[in-house]
Amino acid sequence: MTPPVNSVPVPPRGHRVRQTIEQLRSRILGGEWPVGGRIPTEPQLVAALGVGRNTVREAVRALVHSGVLECRQGSGTYVVSTDELAPVVARRLTDDRMTEVVEVRRAFEVEAARLAALRRTPEDLAALDGALAAREAAWRGGRVGEFVEADAALHTAVVAAAHNAMLAELYASVGAALRSTITQAMGDALEPERYVDHARLVAAIRDGDPGSAAREAGAFLEPSPGE
Repeated sequence: MTPPVNSVPVPPRGHRVRQTIEQLRSRILGGEWPVGGRIPTEPQLVAALGVGRNTVREAVRALVHSGVLECRQGSGTYVVSTDELAPVVARRLTDDRMTEVVEVRRAFEVEAARLAALRRTPEDLAALDGALAAREAAWRGGRVGEFVEADAALHTAVVAAAHNAMLAELYASVGAALRSTITQAMGDALEPERYVDHARLVAAIRDGDPGSAAREAGAFLEPSPGE
């Protein structure tokens, strides 16, 4: 017997969640939400995808668990990878291996700064200026947590200005470790002797000077004597 015309089968909940996960993945892979960027809020996703709040919540939770997304308290949910590489890297970069984390950061950030000086766009420069201003404002206000996030955002903006998608993805995979190294360097208070000027790094990128940009990026990540 043919079902009534207005009888639409409702897919099982698990099927809806899987479909929503694939929709989110598709938008991430398509570049609509780039690595390092924040995805829309839960209500916005509900409206855009045409599914319920619980379905969106479960799909986002699954992508957080797989390392594609990261929830940051009070800030939102961010894309940290387009695949499952991020959690593999993150598990290896634990707090007792901070020297290795700094070495990895230096390898990424020096090359990113060099490329950024060659490839930066007006939009990149505006993002760098905004990130630098936020970093300086947090420092002047003595707000440690805000400074850590602003400093990490500035480094991420430098990597984004390099316009190398693989580099951006690999860098995003060490995002949690990046903030951990900044937090350790700052301690519980923003003391003057811990301040590191990043204005020269941004200026070198703006001037299109890859050598100076690379030197500035590497200078503050030099290992301490004896390390």
